[in-house]
Amino acid sequence: MWSEAALRVIADTDTTLVTACCPGAEALWPSPYDRARSVGEPSVRTEAFEAMAAGEWELASAVWQETVQMLWKPPAAWFSVNAFYVPDGDGYRLRNWYVNFEHPTRRMTSGFDTFDLAVDLVIDSNLSALRWKDEDEYAHVRRLGVVSDTEHQAVELARTQVLAMLEDRAGPFAGTDQWATWRWDASWPPPRFPLHPLAP
Repeated sequence: MWSEAALRVIADTDTTLVTACCPGAEALWPSPYDRARSVGEPSVRTEAFEAMAAGEWELASAVWQETVQMLWKPPAAWFSVNAFYVPDGDGYRLRNWYVNFEHPTRRMTSGFDTFDLAVDLVIDSNLSALRWKDEDEYAHVRRLGVVSDTEHQAVELARTQVLAMLEDRAGPFAGTDQWATWRWDASWPPPRFPLHPLAP
């Protein structure tokens, strides 16, 4: 296991899984990645990818901070579409969309499993502009063999699918007003791991 995050299921159908998390949600991350977040040093993230390639890392207990996140994913897709919300006055506002390229969802007893393939697409909240993110890290994990040629081909196809979905205003981009006004219910506690909580 490379990482683990506690999420709240918003919708789960044959066609789409929608989950969310909020500040305070429990997580487990590789210790180099956790250190990279703390010190803001990109080279530490490189260490994390090298540990992944070697198959040797330790997990550190973590807590999701700052943003509320909602994730949308069809079961066979090689990507998920994420909406990030940031504090704004007494509530939150949609800051941006974030497309994460990853393995299709695999169901497990305790949740679901996927695998992050490093490259991402960041889209403005109003869909007016986009930028590719972490292309250098994606090239690095390709060189390390973490992402195979077959996975690379799947990512290239997924990129085309996402851009077409964005242009056609399909999927979650068809209901951006609804997503922009969605809010985490104040009565919902931060998600926790059911089997191994970080604190009693």
